[in-house]
Amino acid sequence: MTAAMRHAGLPMYAEVEFRPAVQRWWSGLAGHLRAQGVSGVPELLTWPEDRYRQWRAPGFLFGQTCGYPLVHSLATDVRLVATPHYGVPGCDGPRYAAHVVVHDTDPAENVGELRGGRLAVNGEDSYSGYHVWRHLLPAGEDVRSFFGEVAAIGSHRASIRSVATGEADACAVDCVTHALLSDWLGGELQGTRILTTSRTAPGLPYVTGAATSDSEVRKLREGLFAALADPALAPARKALRLSGASVLEPGEYRRAFQAVC
Repeated sequence: MTAAMRHAGLPMYAEVEFRPAVQRWWSGLAGHLRAQGVSGVPELLTWPEDRYRQWRAPGFLFGQTCGYPLVHSLATDVRLVATPHYGVPGCDGPRYAAHVVVHDTDPAENVGELRGGRLAVNGEDSYSGYHVWRHLLPAGEDVRSFFGEVAAIGSHRASIRSVATGEADACAVDCVTHALLSDWLGGELQGTRILTTSRTAPGLPYVTGAATSDSEVRKLREGLFAALADPALAPARKALRLSGASVLEPGEYRRAFQAVC
C-alpha cells in the first residue's frame, strides 16, 4: 500500500459548521500518528457523500463510525482502534446515550405518551437515532408498531429541526450531537426539550481498515493517546468536547449491538 493511497475521515460529528474544528483536531492527531511511525498519514480529512464507501476503500487509515454498523455491515471491513470519550451530559467515559427530543410545548411526561405520533429518524443504520427505541418503548413494541408515522430524514440535525418545526413529534438524538449543536448552533434547539435519556452503550469508535496490521493498530492507538494528552491540542479537543479514549474489546460492541437487528 503506498502513502498516496491512504485517507482519513471523521464524519460522525461533523456538521459543515464543525468541520474546521474537526480538521484542526485531525491536523494535531496526524502529527502524533506520524511521530509513532504511521506511514502515509494524510494532511487533510476527506468528506465523502458515501461514508460506507470510504470505510471499505483500500487505503482507509483512520475514521469514526457508529457501533451498530461496526458489528453488522462493517464487521469484516474495519478494525477497532479506540473509543473516544466526550464531556457531555449522557456520556460516561467510552459510553454514550441518546436523548429523546420533543417540542417544548409537548405535554408528554414519558415515552409512553408519544404513541401514535410522528417519529423522525436519521437512518435505520443508526443506533442512537433508530435502534435505541427498542430500549425505550414498552415491551413488545417497535417504532413501526408504536408510532403512527416514521420518517428517515438523513441526520440528527434534520430530525431535531423537524421536531422544532412541528413536522415530527419526537426523535432520538446522539447526546454528543445534541451537545455540539448546543455549543455551536444553539438556536437550532430552540422550541425543543429533552423528554428522557436512554441507557448508555459503547460510543462511536475510531476505526481503521481491515487490512491494517496489528503493529500499525498499536501505533494508531499510541498516536491517539499522545494527541489526547498534548497540551497544544487542548483547544481543539475542547471545541469538540473530547476528553479521552478507551480501548474496548470488540466483544463489548457485539454484546451491545449484535442482537439489534
